[in-house]
Amino acid sequence: MDTDCDPVCCSFVETNRPVPREAVLIVNAHSRKGQDLFEQACQKLEAAGVRLISSHAVKDPNLLDDEVRAAIRKGAPMVIVGGGDGSLSGTVDDVVDKDCVYALLPLGTANSFARTLGIPLDLDGAVEVIATGKRRRIDLGMIDGDYFANAAALGLSPMIGDSVPHKLKRYLGRVGYLIWATWCFVRFRPFRLIVDDGTKEHRLWSTEVRIFNGRFHGGVELTENTDVDSGDIVIQAVTGRSLARLAWDWYAKFFKLRSRDDNTVEFRGKSLRLDTRPHHRISIDGEILARTPVTVAVAQKAIEVVVPTT
Repeated sequence: MDTDCDPVCCSFVETNRPVPREAVLIVNAHSRKGQDLFEQACQKLEAAGVRLISSHAVKDPNLLDDEVRAAIRKGAPMVIVGGGDGSLSGTVDDVVDKDCVYALLPLGTANSFARTLGIPLDLDGAVEVIATGKRRRIDLGMIDGDYFANAAALGLSPMIGDSVPHKLKRYLGRVGYLIWATWCFVRFRPFRLIVDDGTKEHRLWSTEVRIFNGRFHGGVELTENTDVDSGDIVIQAVTGRSLARLAWDWYAKFFKLRSRDDNTVEFRGKSLRLDTRPHHRISIDGEILARTPVTVAVAQKAIEVVVPTT
């Protein structure tokens, strides 16, 4: 979704206003846990003292935006969106520059945005955060003017995410991703990466590129050098042409080995130009939504979210 907001620097911001006690709940019933947990979420939120103005189990993910926009238009002080990273990233646009707090129920597979914000991945824990948490104003990433919540990627990750069978992801979760990733791995080829930071053009071979607003991608903490209030955007590239090196990078970062940063290089700034040879599709929080070349940037204090008090 296009926006007129300028990508400028932000710093950590918490507000002293309490989290609203009324909200509209919108759940992606197509997500891995959405359909099963919708009724439970309604009951647990009400029991925790959050009055639901209305609640919607949306079976068509393409209609999530419409529901969020309708809730904001009707004056909802808070929208609670339940789903995976794609659902969350696709709806944060609607809250930008609106007097509406954004809360989330992590009901997907990787739940990287929730991990970045420190939100528990179980329903009870996430509900407790909404009921007892605090407001925090955070950055969003931008790719050619479109907002995203947590991370984008090009290379092997979009190839996996774009082709993984829905039933494999739904019933096996992260294990299903691993199985499909192994199949995609043998078909993938390295590419040339070009990053322009405004002062210099950097050219290198790469097998995967990650664009970070948060720290997690695919449920794994892949960078420790940024956060959703850092005021800049980070491009992290797995360097070289070796697919074994890419596999080792994921392994080292998953297990937090001392050598976990040996195979990556990072570029950071308020706005960076990114291109590849050949051109590649870009997965934004799990959804294929862009293609190189693109401009990636940070949007200042874009939305207000609910996070744990500690």
